[in-house]
Amino acid sequence: MKPNVFKSSWGADLSAEEVIRELLAFMRADESARYKVTIGSDSERKKGGTADFVTAIVIHRVGNGGRYFFRRVLMEKKFHTLRDRILEEVLMSLETAKEILAAAKKFTLPEFDFEIHVDVGENGETRVMLQELVGMIRANNFEARTKPDSYAASKVADRHV
Repeated sequence: MKPNVFKSSWGADLSAEEVIRELLAFMRADESARYKVTIGSDSERKKGGTADFVTAIVIHRVGNGGRYFFRRVLMEKKFHTLRDRILEEVLMSLETAKEILAAAKKFTLPEFDFEIHVDVGENGETRVMLQELVGMIRANNFEARTKPDSYAASKVADRHV
């Protein structure tokens, strides 16, 4: 799959601009609702040290369902530690957030909350990275969420890894 192509939950290939059009159509279907757009990534180490990364874009009509889109990138680069993979996940989420928001500038979107979700939490071996990763995201002017509230990474992206 090309790294700049997203998949819809039903399998259609979409550009970043087409994803924005889908988000806009979803928001316009109920303009009185509150919306939250979240981006999160997850990865899986492959044989030989390479990794498969999935980044998800989720739009949540708060209290009433949602939709998602995702992008898979198979990296030939070797990832020797979990730390390296987690950092790459956050960098991919940040890159996708910037790409989506740049594409969104061409449209007039209703108001929505925007978050980056990270697949780390207070428990487990990644807990030592928590503050560093949240700091990276906040330094890029985004709101960060971690486990157990990071569903875009730990549920949606994880489903496609």
